[in-house]
Amino acid sequence: MLQEIQEINIEEYAYELPEERVARFPLERREDARLLILQEKGEGNGIGNGIGNGVEFRESHFRDMPALLREKDLLVFNNTRVIRARLSFYRETGARVELFCLEPAGPPDHARNFAATGACEWYCLVGNARRWKGETLACRQSSGDNEWSLRATRVGTSGDATRVRFEWDAPLTFSEVLEASGQIPIPPYLGRDAVEEDLWRYQTVYSRNEGSVAAPTAGLHFSEEVLQRARATGAILEELTLHVGAGTFKPVKSARFGDHEMHAEHFEIPRALVSRLLSAPRAIAVGTTSTRSLESLYWMGVKLLLDIPSFNDLGQWEAYALPGNIPAREALEAIARYLDETGENALRGRSRLAIAPGYTFRLVEAMFTNFHQPRSTLLLLVAAAVGERWRELYARALASGFRFLSYGDGCFLRIAGK
Repeated sequence: MLQEIQEINIEEYAYELPEERVARFPLERREDARLLILQEKGEGNGIGNGIGNGVEFRESHFRDMPALLREKDLLVFNNTRVIRARLSFYRETGARVELFCLEPAGPPDHARNFAATGACEWYCLVGNARRWKGETLACRQSSGDNEWSLRATRVGTSGDATRVRFEWDAPLTFSEVLEASGQIPIPPYLGRDAVEEDLWRYQTVYSRNEGSVAAPTAGLHFSEEVLQRARATGAILEELTLHVGAGTFKPVKSARFGDHEMHAEHFEIPRALVSRLLSAPRAIAVGTTSTRSLESLYWMGVKLLLDIPSFNDLGQWEAYALPGNIPAREALEAIARYLDETGENALRGRSRLAIAPGYTFRLVEAMFTNFHQPRSTLLLLVAAAVGERWRELYARALASGFRFLSYGDGCFLRIAGK
């Protein structure tokens, strides 16, 4: 199976996306985004035994999504918050150098790094890198009546990222430095600069844990009103945190999927959510980030059961080499025991899991997601979920005028066979 997945030709997951179908700006109201539902014929409210030959499409809106829910369904949301990750510096020559903060390096975890005062280090992508000759870059900033300086020094490299030391002479945390100095990193395919509206519209209404450089975009469509009506159905809403990295924008440039490197993403899954997963009749992931987190959780439970070291660090292809016959309940119970024995309130780890056609989903039974770029890892995940039906799904969305990508419309999919 692994070899078949690695041999996937990415050109088989291409489609024509006209520029005018890319949503450049969000709708005035989040819940007015359209929703394309892939369901079995006659299913109506999402109840059925998996996607078979008799499928149909139904068009709706996110404001009506509670009608898809059953009592005790578990909806899992990613509560990460997008940081102002883009920092601009200017050399004495006037050349602009942009530093795009990807991942904390020192301290290496998000919470401690954001709380750092005076200095910290990050792995960054460098825009206009050839112009940066290695000198310390500096820019003047102001907060209220105070002026202060932010400096950036290149201290190393890691893959395609540069390790940068930031220093500042103001009584601020690094979180406050980014808030004062950075720009929200809207996706490059929007083809425009960030505007004030993006500061809150490129965040979910439930975002709380800082760390992402991209929004979990399926969640952008959920308003407080829609969340309240979802709870009123008897569904259970829970949250996890996965900090989305810039790899989500990284196109698959290699013809063979096995030659594409997935970036690691840090996540945190509360102990309470593990308990919910053990008792819920159906787990519905809001977005591909929640999907990857939950599926990674299963494999980490498998690694625990097998006494594999570094169980909470999942490699790109590791899941395909592990035994797949361990029931989901046993894997989740292993995680629960570990957390109880260690006194931890959440499982913290990182994952590079590649989900592509041929992958078998273990925990997720349905998902909300947006319409993704051609030749992307996110499109491969959708194809893994619904099989070749992804072609009909995207053709229907294009023919019916749906808006695509981050600020676009979305779809509701039940995992094939679930």
